[in-house]
Amino acid sequence: MPLKDINDLEKLKKINAALVSRVERSMDQQGNAFSLFQTAISLENRVRTRTEELHSTLRRLEQSNIDLSAAKENAELANLSKTRFLAAASHDVLQPLNAAHLSVSALAEVQTSDEGKKLVRQVERSLETMEDLLHTLLDISKLDAGVVQPDIGDVSLETLFSSLRSDFQPVAELKGLSLKFRPVHAVVRSDRTLLRRILQNILSNALGYTRSGGVLVGTRHRGDTIRIDVADTGCGIPDDQREAVFEEFHRGTSSANAELDGGGLGLGLAIVRRMASALGHPVTFSSKVGRGTIFHIDVPVGIGAPADAIANSADMERPRGYGLFGTKVLLVENDIEVLQAMTFLLERWQCLVRAATSTDDALDLLGDTDWVPDIVIADQHLDGGDLGTATIAEVRDYLGRVVPALIVTADSSEAVAKAARAGGIELMRKPLKPAQLRALLAHLLA
Repeated sequence: MPLKDINDLEKLKKINAALVSRVERSMDQQGNAFSLFQTAISLENRVRTRTEELHSTLRRLEQSNIDLSAAKENAELANLSKTRFLAAASHDVLQPLNAAHLSVSALAEVQTSDEGKKLVRQVERSLETMEDLLHTLLDISKLDAGVVQPDIGDVSLETLFSSLRSDFQPVAELKGLSLKFRPVHAVVRSDRTLLRRILQNILSNALGYTRSGGVLVGTRHRGDTIRIDVADTGCGIPDDQREAVFEEFHRGTSSANAELDGGGLGLGLAIVRRMASALGHPVTFSSKVGRGTIFHIDVPVGIGAPADAIANSADMERPRGYGLFGTKVLLVENDIEVLQAMTFLLERWQCLVRAATSTDDALDLLGDTDWVPDIVIADQHLDGGDLGTATIAEVRDYLGRVVPALIVTADSSEAVAKAARAGGIELMRKPLKPAQLRALLAHLLA
């Protein structure tokens, strides 16, 4: 209907309102579309900004990972370098220390006065403390560097306990303490040397912090594991020191043996934790101040009779009283101070010594057909790059028989130990303890 034909005012108002409403709706729609367009552009800009920030963060993270990886590699190289340095330094330091041990031992045999013997003993104790510190620092360095590879096998606890009893019984008696090992016929899976060091350090601490009573070592079966307990009646460990006792150079405030051993080094339990971690043997303890402490070591049960049981039983039964009178010793050592000290000590034991510094020197000494050595003692690292194990092999080949032999070295590497075992050669680490050397020589010659 044409607008001119509409005379009703109300109808005109309604039509006008409808038209206005339609126009407003159209404008609103256009406004919403424009608003959405603006919002989309804003969101796109924000997404772009966040994406750039994320890329920047990822690049920084990637660079940080590269830097961390480089730092880790440098730290590992530095740690290995430190271990090599300590190994080399300890080898060089142990050489004169070994000579000092041998010289002091020989000096002790010619002392007649009580004052002289007392002074010799003081020097021996100082040398032993220095030796323990060097060996312990080297052990910690090796364990931290991860270069210690446990040699896992079946270990007889009875054999191990007998060895520890022999070592620590004199210490306990000197302090008026009891030391008891409960009988055990169990076999565990472990590295015999590392497990012995763990127990040795715990026992040393137990006796050191006990004034009265004593120490008891026993075992308990716990499923597939055997728990070794070392209980003492010492001063105990306060709760606030439960973690601190495993830290380097931490010592309790009431060491009962300060007057006997110079106070100790505070490294025993630090070594225990590292060795136990390398073996996977959990070490825990319970303690009451003033009443004592019990250390627990959980070790897997063995799977058979230990290969070292017979050998170590033989070790315990070694004859100790045989003399060395007239024993012919071929000594091969390139360190002059050690050579002189060892020669003097062996001659004090009535041995007949001929000394050499290399393989060629040793073979030259064998040119005298009237002199055939009863035993060969050689350092592992000799002049001209010669190795003691190779020297012994050549000497045996020259003589046409497997003469008893002993490698004496400050080199603590497993490679030397394997070479000695492969050649059927006994091995002792420097610095030597003269009493142990004499007992081993007597055993080899018996």
